[in-house]
Amino acid sequence: MSDITRRNVMALVGGGAVAMWSRAATAEAAGRIWKIGVLANEAWPPLEGLRHGLRDLGYLEGKSHLFVYRFAQGRAERFPALATELVGLPVDLIVSWGTPASLAAYQATKTIPIVMSAGDPIGAGIVSSLAHPGGNVTGMSVQMAEQEGKRLELLKKLNPSLSRVAVISNPSNPYCAIAVREAQLGATALGLQMDVLEASDARSLEDVFQMLSRVGAEAVLVVADPFLAGERVRLADQMTKNRLPSIYSYHEHVVAGGLMTYTTNYYDVFRREGQFIDKIFKGAKPGDLPVQQPTKFELVLNLKTAKALDLAIPPSMLALADEVIE
Repeated sequence: MSDITRRNVMALVGGGAVAMWSRAATAEAAGRIWKIGVLANEAWPPLEGLRHGLRDLGYLEGKSHLFVYRFAQGRAERFPALATELVGLPVDLIVSWGTPASLAAYQATKTIPIVMSAGDPIGAGIVSSLAHPGGNVTGMSVQMAEQEGKRLELLKKLNPSLSRVAVISNPSNPYCAIAVREAQLGATALGLQMDVLEASDARSLEDVFQMLSRVGAEAVLVVADPFLAGERVRLADQMTKNRLPSIYSYHEHVVAGGLMTYTTNYYDVFRREGQFIDKIFKGAKPGDLPVQQPTKFELVLNLKTAKALDLAIPPSMLALADEVIE
């Protein structure tokens, strides 16, 4: 997978947008060009799956559709205004990554179709049910919260004497509150003391780093959140600096130097969203399309980070790993 390049993004959201829309107007005379708004925190690598999913279904970017990107860049408070911008253009459909973006899109329009990926869309109030979402929203429920206990279990497997864990969460993301509750249930079952450390911007994240040693954390769980995903390099560097084993909810954290992750394949999530878009463009109502869920979660280990932490990964855990980064 290749990252969404800065040039591609700027062509859509910067000065190049004029040229893109000009080409769209020319092509629209021969056939409709769909305008797909993408509302996300950043140009996250798995978003490339959306491009590939549509291409596999016969859609040709620039001829059948255009992407219009809006990125919050770590400032979740920008999502409502960015969603309103997309609605005002207007776009024909919005793809949203994460609960804050999906909530903002849902609150901005009740008519433009939304294809979301969110941790717990029912708990966040985005859809009424997975089987019958209703309204103008469908997509993927990635069920990350239900896996927090499993992630803590993996930290315990790594270090059987583990007794205290810190959970890093974003208080501005409604999903994180759900994830923290699930983590607390898991910690109680494993006999672990748990400290919740909250960060919603770069400054508060720096405060979290200072607090890790004060609370006596022996390991760290970082819950799924677009802002925290955007800070993956800083998080990985700090965990190594503080010699703290850590587990995450996104593959990209481990690529950036985090120790391990237990997660679904988000590239595949966005690739599958292409199927929703195809059905909607062919006349299906979003509220009639059941929200789908991942069927597989993968354990990924970074052995280079383990070596830097002077950790010996148990053979039983290595045997369970779906991917090992060396």
